[in-house]
Amino acid sequence: MNPKIITFGEIMLRLATPDYLRFHQAKEFEATFGGGESNVAVSLANYGLDVDFVTRLPKNDIGDAAIKTLRSYNVGVDKIVYGGDRVGIYFLESGAVSRGSKVIYDRAHSAIAEIKKGMVDWDKVFEGATWFHWTGITPAISQGTCDVLEEAITIANEKGITVSTDLNYRAKLWKYGKHVQEVMPKLVAGCDVVLGNEEDAEKALGIKPEGVDITGGHVEGKAYLSVSKQIMKKFQRVKKVITTLRGSISASHNTWAGVLYDGSTLFESPQYQITHIVDRVGGGDSFMGGLIYGLNAYKEDDQMALNFAVAASCLKHTIKGDFNLVTIDEVEKLMGGDASGRVAR
Repeated sequence: MNPKIITFGEIMLRLATPDYLRFHQAKEFEATFGGGESNVAVSLANYGLDVDFVTRLPKNDIGDAAIKTLRSYNVGVDKIVYGGDRVGIYFLESGAVSRGSKVIYDRAHSAIAEIKKGMVDWDKVFEGATWFHWTGITPAISQGTCDVLEEAITIANEKGITVSTDLNYRAKLWKYGKHVQEVMPKLVAGCDVVLGNEEDAEKALGIKPEGVDITGGHVEGKAYLSVSKQIMKKFQRVKKVITTLRGSISASHNTWAGVLYDGSTLFESPQYQITHIVDRVGGGDSFMGGLIYGLNAYKEDDQMALNFAVAASCLKHTIKGDFNLVTIDEVEKLMGGDASGRVAR
C-alpha cells in the first residue's frame, strides 16, 4: 500500500533579515512561508510521497499566497479550511559564529489559533491515509488547536493510522493558561513514533535524561537510552523513539546525528560536521520528513531510515528558508559517504 501522509499545523509568513543583519539594521525582509508540519509536508512531497497539509487560513491574498506556495511543491491543499482574519508571522534574525539566531512571533489571533472542534472533517481527511503527523507547536498555539488535534489523534487511532509527533517544546508559545505537561502526555499517548531532544522530553513530558553532557559540542548518543526507555514505559503505544543530537559549537558550526530506539535496539547514525550553516531553521522538520520517508521506504530497516533522516537534515542546513529542497539521490549520495560537494556536470 502506497503511503498517504496527513500533517496538521500552522503555516506562517516568515520575514527574515537578509545577510545576517540584526533586526534594527534591516531595511527589508525576505518573505517566504514556513511552519513545522508544513515543512514536513514539503519534504515528503519533494520525495514523491502523497501528502496533504491541513490547517485553517483566511480567505485573503496572504492566505492564497501560502496555499500557492504549498501547491508549487506538490503538497495537497484541498483539505485546508477557511476562516479567520490573518496568517501568523514570525520574524527571523539569523545568527552567525557566536551570535545565535533569534525568532519573534506575531501569531496571536491567527486563523488557526481560532479553530474549533468540528471545523475539520477528520473522517474525510483521513480517507486512504496511512500516517498522521503533528508537532508540539500546534497544541501550544491555543485551546482550540489543542482540542482539534486531540480530535484528530483519536480518529486516527480508531482508523489504525500511524501517528507521529515531534515534541518541539516552544516556551514562548504556551500562553493560553495550560501548562505543557497538562496537555502533551495525553496527546503523546496516541502516538506510535516520537521524535524529540533532551529538553523536549523534560519540558513536555517530565522525563529527565540521565548522564547527558551536551556542553562543548559533544553529545553521546547512548546517554539517551534511558529517556527512550522511560517514554516507552510511560506511553504503551509508542514503538519508536528518535532523538536528534545537535552539538552547538557555534551558530555557524554544529555537529549533527541521531539515535533511534525500537524497544530493544538503540540505532546510532553517523555524525556530521556542519561547518558553515546557511539556515538551521526547519532542521528538525527536515529530519522528521526524512524519517517518515525512511520508515516507509526502507520498511523494517530502522538503521537506513535513521541514516536517511540525519543526512537529509544535514543537507537542509545548506538551504535558505524553512523547506528542505533536496532530492532522494542527493540524500543517498551523502549517506554513501560523498560529502565532497563537487559540481554535478
